[in-house]
Amino acid sequence: MDNLTLIMFTLFFVCIGLIIFVLNFMQNKKNKKFKRTIEKLEIEKNKLATSPIVPELAKVEAFLNNDKLKELYDEWTKRLNQIKEVQIPRLSDMILDAEYALSQMDYKGATYKIAKLEMELYKVKTNSDFLFGEIRDLTSSEERNRTIITSYKARYRSLFQKFSDSKDEYGKYADVIANEFEVIANNFEIFEEMMDKNEFLEVENIILKIDELLNHIDVVIEEVPSIVLMVNNVIPKKLEEIENIYNNMVEEKYPLDYLNVEYNLNESKEKIRQVDEKTLKLDMNESLMELKVLLDYFDTLYNDLDKEKEARKLYTQRLKDFDCKIVKMNKVVDEIFDSLNEIKNIYNLNDSDMEVLNSIKGEMDKINTNYKVLQDHTKVNNTFAYTKLLKEIEGLSNELSHTEDKLNQTLNVIDSMHDDEVRARQQLEEIKIVLKDSREIIRNYNLPIIPTNYNVELKEANNAIREIVNELEKKPITIDVLNTRVDTARDLVLKLYKRTKDLVKNAKFAEQTIVYSNRFRSSDNELNNALSLSERLFYQGEYKKSFEITVNALKKIENNIYNDIINLYNNN
Repeated sequence: MDNLTLIMFTLFFVCIGLIIFVLNFMQNKKNKKFKRTIEKLEIEKNKLATSPIVPELAKVEAFLNNDKLKELYDEWTKRLNQIKEVQIPRLSDMILDAEYALSQMDYKGATYKIAKLEMELYKVKTNSDFLFGEIRDLTSSEERNRTIITSYKARYRSLFQKFSDSKDEYGKYADVIANEFEVIANNFEIFEEMMDKNEFLEVENIILKIDELLNHIDVVIEEVPSIVLMVNNVIPKKLEEIENIYNNMVEEKYPLDYLNVEYNLNESKEKIRQVDEKTLKLDMNESLMELKVLLDYFDTLYNDLDKEKEARKLYTQRLKDFDCKIVKMNKVVDEIFDSLNEIKNIYNLNDSDMEVLNSIKGEMDKINTNYKVLQDHTKVNNTFAYTKLLKEIEGLSNELSHTEDKLNQTLNVIDSMHDDEVRARQQLEEIKIVLKDSREIIRNYNLPIIPTNYNVELKEANNAIREIVNELEKKPITIDVLNTRVDTARDLVLKLYKRTKDLVKNAKFAEQTIVYSNRFRSSDNELNNALSLSERLFYQGEYKKSFEITVNALKKIENNIYNDIINLYNNN
């Protein structure tokens, strides 16, 4: 029991010892972490205290020769003192406060103080870097500025050489450009004087000015030859050519007022004068673009004048063609309406046909009115451009063609009615001839009896022919009804004609086979009976049945003659 108690106490104290050891270990680790952070911040603070601002500012003292520079130097010194005497000592105090909080194991307070220290350190470092940059810009400006000026001088020499090599291309503007080069050269000298006097603050302005002058002279060198070429050569020639073309076309009575040519040409001359004045001042602001706009206008004007010439030719031809066409159309329409009552008396025109004819008359009246207006404008006012007149005559031509199509369709209807009437009369004569042939066939072959149904068909054919005659005698004629009458009569007569031929054919073959079979009558009683029946049917008008009975009876007596008769029957 005592041993167990001893073991338990031993384990308890061991655990307590371990816990204390772990806590101490963690605390020491945290302390070391905070200390490392504070040490890094202190190193950064010490770097600020030894920044290169002081030696860089000392360089400025060597060329303090003007008030502006002295004023700038005093300001930089004041800002440097503020950093050294106020801001850096404040950082030292904040480092001490953080270390004290850490020594008191106030980790929360230490964390807060370190955060503030980091922010303040960043602020002081930023101020220090910015101040150093400003001073460095001044102290290094001489080297930087001379590098820039060296590149500008090289650019100047290149532009001047380009100008000198092609000086004739610049015409009367060459002297002005040469003066501009002298201005740039003078500014280079001013730069050197300022550098000798250590006027570094003013040097920046002269560098900017030289840059602007070089950019401007670069544009001048590039654009002036083109301006000289257009102002002295290209545009004057185009102006002269357009003026000649325009004056000739005006003399030839072309209506060109709508183009405002005279006003635009005067404006073009004024624009050229303005470009010339601005170029003499080397004011190149959009001068080349303005000249190109003028050239585009001249090209457009060329096209407009050419279109007018072409439109005049086309208009003259189209007007001539239209005049011939409308005269013919007016003549046809007048003739139709002069004989309209007669046409209506002859043919039964429906409401649709009359509506189309009236619409054609209305369209022709409208076209004639518009055509007269067009002619009046052309002959009297002579103010409308031929391009516009061409569109007008083309529009009228399209309307006239549309009306002509409608008229042709209507004439085709009337002509079709007339053709149908003529064809009906011709077919009537042909039908009568067929009917006459049918009667002659019946008359030439003296049949013992004509079947009743044949007479019915003959009567129907005669009635159909009378219907055609009656329809042709009507005024006005209804063509649709007439065509129906003709078709009906033709079908009936052709049917009768075929019926007639079949009737005569059957009678003829029935009679001939009976006559031929009589020679065998006495030798065959069955044949005799068949022939007796065949004869009765023949005189009753049943010619086909009579033929069939006779030829079938004959087949039993003489098969070869049966085949010959059947072949002969089928071939007739």
